[in-house]
Amino acid sequence: MCIYLGTFVKRFNMPTIDTIDGIKVCIYGGEHRPPHFHAIYNEFEVVIEIETSNIYAGDLPNKQLKKVFDWLAGNSEWASEVFYELNPELL
Repeated sequence: MCIYLGTFVKRFNMPTIDTIDGIKVCIYGGEHRPPHFHAIYNEFEVVIEIETSNIYAGDLPNKQLKKVFDWLAGNSEWASEVFYELNPELL
C-alpha cells in the first residue's frame, strides 16, 4: 500500500536498512535505475544515487545531509548490494 505525501510516494513497511541520528536510510523493492536510496528525516526526504553520490531529488537540512554523505562513503558497496537484492530485475 502506498500514500502520496508531497514529492514522493511513501510506502508502508518501509525497508529501513540503517538509521543515523534519527535519519532513516531506506531502499525499496520495485524501484528504477539508477541505484539509489532514500534518506528521511522528519518532513524531509532526499533520494541519492549510490554510485555517484548525486542528489536525484528532494532535500535534507545541511547537517543531516552531511551525515548521510558520510554514511554513504563507508557503505556504498553494501547499499548497492541491498539495492540489487531488492531489485534483481535491474541486474
